[in-house]
Amino acid sequence: MTTAWVVRLGTGGSNVDELVEAGYLGVDFVQDHDIRDHLGQGPEAFRKAMIPVTIGLHRGMSKIVAAQAMGSLHAAAETMAVGDLVLAPTASPIRYHFGIVTSDYEFHPRKVLPHRRRVDWRGSFDRSLMSPRLASAAGTPQTIKKLSPEHAPELVRLTRLTEIGSPPASFTHAGSAEAPTLAPAGEVIPSDVQDPLAFQMEKQLEDFLVHNWSRTALGRDYDIFSTEDEGDIGRQFKTDIGLMDILAISKDRTRLLVVELKRGRASDVVVGQIQRYMGYAKAILAEPGQSVEGVIIAQEDDAKIRYALSVAANIRFLRYRVEFHLEE
Repeated sequence: MTTAWVVRLGTGGSNVDELVEAGYLGVDFVQDHDIRDHLGQGPEAFRKAMIPVTIGLHRGMSKIVAAQAMGSLHAAAETMAVGDLVLAPTASPIRYHFGIVTSDYEFHPRKVLPHRRRVDWRGSFDRSLMSPRLASAAGTPQTIKKLSPEHAPELVRLTRLTEIGSPPASFTHAGSAEAPTLAPAGEVIPSDVQDPLAFQMEKQLEDFLVHNWSRTALGRDYDIFSTEDEGDIGRQFKTDIGLMDILAISKDRTRLLVVELKRGRASDVVVGQIQRYMGYAKAILAEPGQSVEGVIIAQEDDAKIRYALSVAANIRFLRYRVEFHLEE
């Protein structure tokens, strides 16, 4: 089955009309630097090769921003598959062009957004037709974002609203016996939260923590990593091994903090998970002299996770408490 992506064509969607008319999507970051020799070796090798190039082209850019940029470039050039659905927002008023990727990577030197894929653009729809959840997900300031499979049924409906001819063959029609999905068949969600009902609430926990970050104990010492162009890129930070819930940086810029959120009681499995992300941050993102720390936030712990954390000196465990009041 296909995957859906949001791709911003130029700063604020400034090049969307030009690219849609030409039949492409495109990204930049490294200008006319030829990346073809670095493709086909996986995202980790691509980032390692291209981060120094990116920093060399953008004086003062941090490794975190360069890593995020190269993640987006690799996603556009190689991770995105032929047949995937692409949404490209306009600047204002916000509409979303939609189309299907039809080619592998192409290099177009001396062109705007020279790192390109051919797209069969099929039509567009207004942002006002989106549900609040999809509008929020698609409204990301990130250059490229893969949308969650939960949005598949709505995307099927929206792309049929303005599409001429048949809908994309890789979509199941809304209302058919088979529920539409954008997820690969057989995908399994790891059971690192012991309360199955609590798993549904992690997104709400993340939203609340981010919204109230400055009022928390963490907010006194750390900021969620952000940039002027793309806002809080430290939220759901893309890595080669998955998405960090939150990547923060100390106010004196000497420490990176990996935050893993678990709604309910976390099991000891989460310790290995956060250590993987911390190892990635140390190897790929940290500047010379920067240390990496971790914090697990959950409602409850148990003996297993306490034992695991007793030998992980750079990982803390914080409990959150939910309070509910009714007052006259």
